[in-house]
Amino acid sequence: MPSARQTWRLIITPPASGAENMALDEALMDRARQTGEWVLRIYSWSAPTISLGRNQSARGRYDLDRIQTLGLAVVRRPTGGRAILHDREITYSVTAPVGDAGELHESYHRINRLLLHGLRSLGVAATVASPTTRSAAPSMAPCFNEPSAGELTVDGRKLAGSAQWRSADALLQHGSILVGDDQSLLATLAREGPSQIPSPATLSDALGAAPEFSNVAAALADAVRDLEDANARELVLEDELRARALALVVRYVDDAWTWRR
Repeated sequence: MPSARQTWRLIITPPASGAENMALDEALMDRARQTGEWVLRIYSWSAPTISLGRNQSARGRYDLDRIQTLGLAVVRRPTGGRAILHDREITYSVTAPVGDAGELHESYHRINRLLLHGLRSLGVAATVASPTTRSAAPSMAPCFNEPSAGELTVDGRKLAGSAQWRSADALLQHGSILVGDDQSLLATLAREGPSQIPSPATLSDALGAAPEFSNVAAALADAVRDLEDANARELVLEDELRARALALVVRYVDDAWTWRR
């Protein structure tokens, strides 16, 4: 079982490319292994970007000409799951030492508790999905095609998709919280699979208007202070962390990684 208290740090970073975002998250995962600290990062993307799941089959399955015409970038995440279009959304990551996190379902529950607390403080009536059917098999359907058990929904529609990766005693969990519905576009880019998906939930629909990025970020940071660590401080990107992230960017810009399967 995880210990009762851990040290948390908070970081909000400016918009960055897909490769830079993934590299920094992996560098934070390395940092968690070294320091034992949990970090909540909130961020966005400098250009509309499709992120593919770590083990998702994607090579030859997307219309690359159309993706290029639409000005979309593509990156492969270190975490699993299916494709997401990052544009009108807010992304979070949590990195932590595995020894403090408990089993997979425990860490998902713990992070969901933070997300729910933060979203509800904004007035979003989010709940945790409890589907009665088995999770969908891997396919070309986008991540937001349907909620899986433990994911966040509003009125039965998926609002936030998350995936976790554990390696060498540290974990990284990514999640995308939709502000608007861009996922319908993503469904049209696949050469096979559904040409449309059910409309997911969005913060814009739930609140009647798109919230400011800063307000959502502050609500999630407050959730950490309310529920986990009242003394959670801002994390400054020190030189060592920047250097590690820069070294990792090479992988995420490499087509051999992006289209490895």
